[in-house]
Amino acid sequence: MLPVNPPPPAAQPVSLYPTNIYTRCGIRVRGLSSSSPKTTVGGGEILPNALYRRSYPSWRGGCFSLGVDLGASHTGLALGKGFCPRPLTVLNLRGKKLEMHLLKIAEMEEVDEFIIGLPKSHDGKETQQSNKVRSIAGRIAVQAAERGWRVYLQNEYGTSVEALDLMIERRLKRSVRQGRIDAYSALMLLERYFSTSGSEAELVLPKQLDLQEKLRRGSYQDNLEF
Repeated sequence: MLPVNPPPPAAQPVSLYPTNIYTRCGIRVRGLSSSSPKTTVGGGEILPNALYRRSYPSWRGGCFSLGVDLGASHTGLALGKGFCPRPLTVLNLRGKKLEMHLLKIAEMEEVDEFIIGLPKSHDGKETQQSNKVRSIAGRIAVQAAERGWRVYLQNEYGTSVEALDLMIERRLKRSVRQGRIDAYSALMLLERYFSTSGSEAELVLPKQLDLQEKLRRGSYQDNLEF
């Protein structure tokens, strides 16, 4: 079991403003200074794929990670497996139709974890939109756990700006940028997740004990292929 980093001293407040900058695949990614504890269920530790790959470089298990940028009317998706994720598509769906379509895409693309963007302010505080995203993520987590898939929340602050900068850098036309901004925001979300080895990702754990057990069996760690 990997050691858990101790929390910072209470007398020194932690700033969640992006402070670390990583470069992967020619993309500059901002990391945040906060970190989430690992989750242990039924005696088994559930780790994000990104953290497991960093800890065990020879590991060849796990499937793809699906980055999800939830919006009021559009949802951007990106796909990756530890290196150079790519924008996938933008969905114009809401409610249950969106949630079921995400599960369908996950099955088609061999996904075993969702990385969902959590809106936060520049100082790391959650917003009113954060509650809505947590609610959607919770419903997806229940359905995903039935399949042994995991759902994580990742701070998405600044990813839209980073996405626009990346598209301009790649010389995409304005008309293309307008239609793909959500997918590229999901791409930047995945880049942040991979560049920080999943240390900032928060597992969304279903309350049902039977689903927690399915989650543990499905993830540890996807049959450990080395």
